[in-house]
Amino acid sequence: MSAALELKSYSLLDDAECDERIEEAKKKLGDRLTILGHHYQRDEVFKHADHTGDSLKLSNLASTDDAEYIVFCGVHFMAEVADIVSRPNQIAILPDMAAGCSMADMANLANVERAWRELSEVLEPDETITPVTYINSAADLKAFCGRHEGIVCTSTNAQQILEWSFSRREKVLFFPDQHLGRNTGYGMGIPLDEMVVWDFNKPMGGLTKEQILNAKMILWKGFCSVHQMFKPEHIDNWKEKHPDGIVISHPEASFEVCQKSDYVGSTEFILNTIRNAEPNTNWLVATELNLVNRAAEEARPRGIEVEFMSPTVCMCSTMFRTDPQHLCWVLENLVAGNVVNQIKVKTEEAWQAKRAIDNMLEVSVATGSIAD
Repeated sequence: MSAALELKSYSLLDDAECDERIEEAKKKLGDRLTILGHHYQRDEVFKHADHTGDSLKLSNLASTDDAEYIVFCGVHFMAEVADIVSRPNQIAILPDMAAGCSMADMANLANVERAWRELSEVLEPDETITPVTYINSAADLKAFCGRHEGIVCTSTNAQQILEWSFSRREKVLFFPDQHLGRNTGYGMGIPLDEMVVWDFNKPMGGLTKEQILNAKMILWKGFCSVHQMFKPEHIDNWKEKHPDGIVISHPEASFEVCQKSDYVGSTEFILNTIRNAEPNTNWLVATELNLVNRAAEEARPRGIEVEFMSPTVCMCSTMFRTDPQHLCWVLENLVAGNVVNQIKVKTEEAWQAKRAIDNMLEVSVATGSIAD
């Protein structure tokens, strides 16, 4: 083991040189390394991934991969999941520690525990509420769900997870993304007035006792900043030009956008739907820009036109922080015997979080949603 290579010496490298050095490092590390790349990752990094996919697919891969080093080209909570579900001798690494998630930051443990205490003034939450956290959340919130017989969900398996949750208790506390919760619940036949929003900045979430007792789902007041950019009028304007066009949206988009869409589903669902589309069709897509651009390039030879829904360019800015320079720095340090940017969840917290994640993986395998 030598002294760790300093990141600052990599900042001036151009992407072409980084590409060569990344590939050379991958050859030297061989089977000891696996690189996971989320669909929202920038192309310059995405192309180096050994496996690509959405959060559920990558979580499953992290739990079954034999590599010594799991380098996650995504954001912080994804690398936490990789650490939680992998074996003790495996090491999860995030190329840039600044790659976080604004949605995940909208729900923290202190606020969720306070909400649980306030709910106990109205009902017995451990008997009546299943806590469900979207995978886009910190490890301590997954651990909270593990302690309270709850579960984790992704956009791929949200309906199956909610069905599991309601089979155990009559209500769900869903955090941090209200839109995924609302869109999924409505698709299951839950009326809008039985899905209330918990405003964590207000006492009792800004809700009355009657609203809480009447609610089937209590939705945390959180959202994805990228998917908030999409508006119903974007669909209306596009449909004027393409009346036979097809609209497909991610369920993190607003209820109004999803209701105007022809299809709603996860990143894997969006990609697979467009791949199976009829030639010479037009598609409007409401999800992150890097994914849409790759889908458009892939579909173009079949005469399929794929457009990004928002007229404003918006990508996942925190995901974008991971660049070839950071990836090269991480890999060359591994070659030199140095581990940098390891993500390590505390043992007790990891054990509790794993209970909630294992519940999710078991439901997903049983329902076949991992293959979606």
